[in-house]
Amino acid sequence: MLTWILYDIEVTKARTKIAKLCQKFGLYRVQLSCFLGDINQTELKELALHIEDLINPHKDKVYIFPISKDDFDKTILLGMAFDRELVTDEIKALFL
Repeated sequence: MLTWILYDIEVTKARTKIAKLCQKFGLYRVQLSCFLGDINQTELKELALHIEDLINPHKDKVYIFPISKDDFDKTILLGMAFDRELVTDEIKALFL
């Protein structure tokens, strides 16, 4: 399932670890604290548990938004937006 992960993490070390985790799980970095990619439910739960262990629940914010393929196809990209084909299974399969 396509999923957005956005965060605002106060501590640099935790923020860096979360970014590396998102990349390890195959998510594409859209902005500094925003990732998007195709991830299955099991992997998403595992990633969420790792993130939960790293954050301060009283100060940090993490948002995980699943999005349907139909909704993703309706997104409007302006300016120097990301390449939507980089976050789909079809394109990733070409690089394996």
